[in-house]
Amino acid sequence: MAIEAETSSLGNALVVLGAAGIVIPAFARFRITPVIGFILVGLLVGPSGLGALTGDYPWLRHVTIRSPEDIALFGEFGIILLLFSIGLELSFRRLWQLRKLVFGVGAAELLVSGLILGGVLLMIGTLTPPAAFGLGIALALSSTALVLPIAGTRSAVGRASFSMLLFEDLAIVPIIFILGAFAPNAAGDNAQLLLTTLWQGALVVAVLAVAGWFLLPRIFAQAARAKDPELFLAASLLVVIVAALATATVGLSPIVGALLAGLMIAETEYHGEVEAITAPFKGLALGVFLISVGMGLNLATIARNWSTLLLAVVAVVVVKAVVTALLLRFSGARRGTAAEVGLLMSSPSETTLIVLATAYQAQLISRATAEFWQLVTAIGLTITPLLARVGHDVARRIEMKSADGESDDEAPVARTVIVGFGRVGHTVAELLREHRQPYVAVDADIDTVAAARRDGFAVRFADVVRPNSLDRLGLEHANAIVLTMDDPVQQLRMTRKLREKYPDLPIISRARDADHAGALYKAGASDAVPETLESSLQLAEAVLIDLGMAMGPVIASIHDVRAKMRHDIMTKGALDREPRIERLRSNPAGEDA
Repeated sequence: MAIEAETSSLGNALVVLGAAGIVIPAFARFRITPVIGFILVGLLVGPSGLGALTGDYPWLRHVTIRSPEDIALFGEFGIILLLFSIGLELSFRRLWQLRKLVFGVGAAELLVSGLILGGVLLMIGTLTPPAAFGLGIALALSSTALVLPIAGTRSAVGRASFSMLLFEDLAIVPIIFILGAFAPNAAGDNAQLLLTTLWQGALVVAVLAVAGWFLLPRIFAQAARAKDPELFLAASLLVVIVAALATATVGLSPIVGALLAGLMIAETEYHGEVEAITAPFKGLALGVFLISVGMGLNLATIARNWSTLLLAVVAVVVVKAVVTALLLRFSGARRGTAAEVGLLMSSPSETTLIVLATAYQAQLISRATAEFWQLVTAIGLTITPLLARVGHDVARRIEMKSADGESDDEAPVARTVIVGFGRVGHTVAELLREHRQPYVAVDADIDTVAAARRDGFAVRFADVVRPNSLDRLGLEHANAIVLTMDDPVQQLRMTRKLREKYPDLPIISRARDADHAGALYKAGASDAVPETLESSLQLAEAVLIDLGMAMGPVIASIHDVRAKMRHDIMTKGALDREPRIERLRSNPAGEDA
């Protein structure tokens, strides 16, 4: 028996590792998310796929997984590592900034979607009110494991999604206890048990936060002194497991502890190293979870009930998408952001399966009802990447329509015009916005424009290569124009045209080097900033200081190089003055170069 169990475990490991080695590069080659690949692998090798043929073909036991329970533990650990990695990207300050979204929009989305879905189930089915609304709340949950890797946490879409998902994760414990309280044979002390769990959970979280504040920097400092990556990995896994076990011990979800562990490490200076070391494990464990989702799909059952399943999936997706989008719009989100988050959050969650199991154990729903909605949940998880793609396209169309709908005949505005919204243009716009200076940016990449508009930047779609494309921006009233695109020939051509048409318009342009800066000055630029100059000087300064050179001689030599560069630009650009920006940068105290 021991040998048989060992063989089965090795077969499961072979399937999972083989799936990771084949699915990820294969789907990446075709630019398709590997999420779908892992789910399809689970469907293929699971109990309703090739696993059903092991009786006729015994050799299939070595390349199939006969029971989802065989890898369920690894799937749960994958979700824990995922939440840990998300915590590494955050901080307590960011969480405090998101509190209105978490406890406002997040709470409203869960309750409103749950009430609507529960009300529909109550009207069309034979469920009791507790069962109907419990099932509605379960279906209102969204997938943390799939949504956050797609949306991230930095963009407007990611922040909104993360806030609502965080509230849902925190609400899991009260939901489970409330369902248990409605069980026909429930004891009368469920409310007391819920209160006990909540105060004990709050105490554990507080103890973990204080302990992490004092202990984690010291633990990782010792690992850093040893210069052994394995120690970093061991310390990271130890922190995750201890935090997850601590919250699970008092009845909270272990993913709360994993998120808290990530947040605590994010406050230390070692979070980058920890994130890099644990990243491969997170991807592999998430793949295991997705394989278990695919194994939950039974093609025979789907074929028999495809029309009812389709109707159920569409109903859940539509209700959740509409409710989420409307709530985000009421909270001030842009239309594109609201639409994308609505579709991204519209499918059920892996935690829906947990709530369904709880409702079944509490005898609120029958086995057939639980299995039906488990299939709906598995199908919803499978189509989540497709919903994300559709949501992205819909948001882009909405933002483009919004941009096109802006009146071109509006009153002239004195503002800065930024051409190109890449890394440089984004930084310029951020600083202008911080100092409350009016601006408008243009870019020829539709996805860039849509993403920037969802993040609140004033960006329009325009291809500056086309004749007269900039005339609609009112350059005759502009304060300045900033050329940030990385195309030297196009920059020179545009600078000449702009100077001919607008003699008094300040033109600030990004330049590759001194030669390009001189050519831009000659073409009519007011200021040209060589992007390679300061980075190379700072790099040389760092090298010289690290080699033990005295600070004074190093700074003097840097000033000499700057002076020579300014002279070269003056000569090549036929200037009768020093380049203004370079002079300011090299003389911060007003001294003569």
